[in-house]
Amino acid sequence: MKARPGLCLAGSAFALLLAARLPGAPAAGDEKRPAAMSTAVHAFTYPHADYVETGRGRSGGTLHISVASDTGTLDLQTIAATNPKWLGRLLFDNLVYLDEHGAITPWIAERWDISADGLTYVFHLRDGVTFSDGTPLDAAAVKANLDRIVDPASHTAMTAAYIAPYARSRVVDRRTLEVTLSRPYSAFLNVLAQSWFGLVSPRSLAGPKAVLATRPVGSGPFIVASYRRQSGITFVRRPDYRWAPPYIGHAGPAYLDRIAVTFVPEALPRYVSLVSGQFDLTIDAPPQNAAAIRANPDLVLGNRINLGNPTRAITFNTTLPPFNELAVRQAFALAIDRAAITRANGFGEYRPTGAFLSAITPHAAPGIVAPGPDVAAANRLLDKAGWAARDADGVRRRGAQRLQATLVQVDAGTALSPIVVAIQADARKIGLRLDIRQVTAPQLTQIRARNAYQALGPGYWHTNTPDGLYIVYHGQNIANPRFTGQNTSRIADPQLDSLLNQARATRDPARQDRLYAAAQARLAVLVPAVPLFENHTLVAYHRHLRGMVYDTSHNMPFLTTAWLSEPRS
Repeated sequence: MKARPGLCLAGSAFALLLAARLPGAPAAGDEKRPAAMSTAVHAFTYPHADYVETGRGRSGGTLHISVASDTGTLDLQTIAATNPKWLGRLLFDNLVYLDEHGAITPWIAERWDISADGLTYVFHLRDGVTFSDGTPLDAAAVKANLDRIVDPASHTAMTAAYIAPYARSRVVDRRTLEVTLSRPYSAFLNVLAQSWFGLVSPRSLAGPKAVLATRPVGSGPFIVASYRRQSGITFVRRPDYRWAPPYIGHAGPAYLDRIAVTFVPEALPRYVSLVSGQFDLTIDAPPQNAAAIRANPDLVLGNRINLGNPTRAITFNTTLPPFNELAVRQAFALAIDRAAITRANGFGEYRPTGAFLSAITPHAAPGIVAPGPDVAAANRLLDKAGWAARDADGVRRRGAQRLQATLVQVDAGTALSPIVVAIQADARKIGLRLDIRQVTAPQLTQIRARNAYQALGPGYWHTNTPDGLYIVYHGQNIANPRFTGQNTSRIADPQLDSLLNQARATRDPARQDRLYAAAQARLAVLVPAVPLFENHTLVAYHRHLRGMVYDTSHNMPFLTTAWLSEPRS
């Protein structure tokens, strides 16, 4: 067996199971990776026509959309949420765009130069671009956005973390901006393509925060007409828009006159209102209704895997008992039946995974997955670690210590997440008692900052770069009272940190492939969390909605090219 670089396996039954999988094929049900695939592209791609305009559309009409939740703000640089992935493309433009394989292409930046040391980026901007308030989108405007994102007073914790190496920028001239980084950062351009980095008018940034949250000014194809929190948003077309990303092949303004968004939290009403024709499109198609949508000749279902980190069943706090013990984390991972939980929660629409990067993320290593389920192996592992005794309730003991923990999750006002219930049952099979504590979102933020939790409930991290591993698992990103870090497992492993640092510092795709493979192998051994299934986007729409393309960073609808064959108001 040829070992992957940097791979260090623990001496345990878990390590043997993992090692047996490393050189092999993906698990049953996995997508096949093309044999001749370049390391610089996604593990598999969707059709090219999904990403580019294939013909001119008809102007006019209002598109009615339902979505599951409100963001609470349209100041999208400040929030870590799902909706900005598609909302941002209505209002804002970005410096760069990705192609369908993850390569960087022009948008507002026509071209760019990168210094040999990777510390200086010079962006040459498109001429004639303006924000909807008339302000030019020039080098000074880009500088204002980047400076605002890294300013602690802006409360832009997530976006600031993404561009933490940003040191400063200098306006060379109206169309040229020189950006200096404090250290090489290979994911810099990828990050700038994400919707959270949409460019906002400097005049809007300097205005009242309440207005920025409800009526931000961008340079995008639509303008906010009204925003009623927990109710809906109305957008109107900007008639002078003409600078869509060249990659999508669209010239001129959007086709739609208006877009009316309504927040519909409950899954069944979203489905029924789509079928009835009240809505033309739902961004959050319920997986339990996917089969019925597919069977309906008037509807189209889109099911797409997102880039970044898959959905996690549980994230362990590796600094507190019992999950500071590697054998306990490894045994828990072996106990979880990913396929069964995925079937029950995704109704056949989700793909189970034991990987730490999604299948379509560049440099994903599909052969490196955590093994399982294997309850017998999990029990042997715990026996060997000294947790052999059990009390009358079947909970393991080691001396006076009981093998139990509490999982903290946000109370969504509904029943417990079925994922949590399922992993609680799987933990019971190996003699581990897992209790559930539900808290509010602000409480969870404080709990994370104070390191006052043993485990966290299901979650995922979407990003368009494998650097998501750095954001979620690097020791530098552990949260504290002054820093909202995303490393909630609090793993601080020098070997892993070194691999991720090196991957950030090189732009050589082959070397990145080796480094990220080694990082994924290290994570599969350390088990700071348990991957469960891919992070999917499910959208559904009527066939009279034509010309819709998907955004390459987020695999969400990009509505600049969308049009209605049967326009309505």
